[in-house]
Amino acid sequence: MNTTTEVTVKAYTLKELSAIYGISPRAFKTWLLPHEDVIGKKKGWYYTTLQVRLIFERLGLPE
Repeated sequence: MNTTTEVTVKAYTLKELSAIYGISPRAFKTWLLPHEDVIGKKKGWYYTTLQVRLIFERLGLPE
């Protein structure tokens, strides 16, 4: 059986990204800490589309 999940690269909040990965926002923030130098700080409430793309590259696509 072949299942695929499509995730759109757009601006997301920390809460939205953590929901996509299926973990708590607190745990997701911990996952991002080692990659903060590459991803950068979020702009206001949102991670930009470039930052989201980098998150997906660093952490892998959510399942």
